[in-house]
Amino acid sequence: MKVLLYGATGMVGQGVLRECLLAPDVTLVQTVGRTPTGQQHPKLKELVQRDLFDSLPMAAELSGFDACFFCLGVSSAGMTEADYVHLTYDLTLSVAQILASLNPGMTLVYVSGAGTDSSEQKGSMWARVKGRTENALQRLPFKAVYLFRPGVIQPLHGIRSKTGSYQLFYSLSKPFLTPLRALFPNTILSTEIMGRAMLAVARRGAAKAVLEAPDIRALAVSN
Repeated sequence: MKVLLYGATGMVGQGVLRECLLAPDVTLVQTVGRTPTGQQHPKLKELVQRDLFDSLPMAAELSGFDACFFCLGVSSAGMTEADYVHLTYDLTLSVAQILASLNPGMTLVYVSGAGTDSSEQKGSMWARVKGRTENALQRLPFKAVYLFRPGVIQPLHGIRSKTGSYQLFYSLSKPFLTPLRALFPNTILSTEIMGRAMLAVARRGAAKAVLEAPDIRALAVSN
């Protein structure tokens, strides 16, 4: 299986990259991002693209993949709705439309979030924008689209969040997250679980497109 990974330097993306490199049936992991991952591995190929809105110049290097794990995302804190739409909906769709045309047999996995509003009418601004993004992705001609809606994710294996406030939370809560995850396994996930669940849906699909935290954990355990 050949995997395309967007957002490999983010917290979730780091976890997904780790699991892909460990998976014996993954022969290639090609990352696409604004900065390099800083890792080296025989199965890893990196494309550094400063302007992710312009995928056409590298179209030749984006075809022939079985799955795309789209882990790019920004926090909506302090952002206007227009800016958040641009970096969430516009960016995601600009990439996904090209990928769908190049890889009709591709499975796309998009990292959304718990509380996303599929109606695009209710909830907070970020929830409506994520819902709009999810809906648009499902209309594209991929083999399959799966929408991951995790809540709290515990970073494992030395992985750190690039968002300062999030990393502060994880640093302060580190002594408690492991026992809490054991107590509430269907609420608190880990970067390892996220990566394994994505590989599971890429291999054999899932019963539904929208996957909440309990669904994600079940997929990872069955992987």
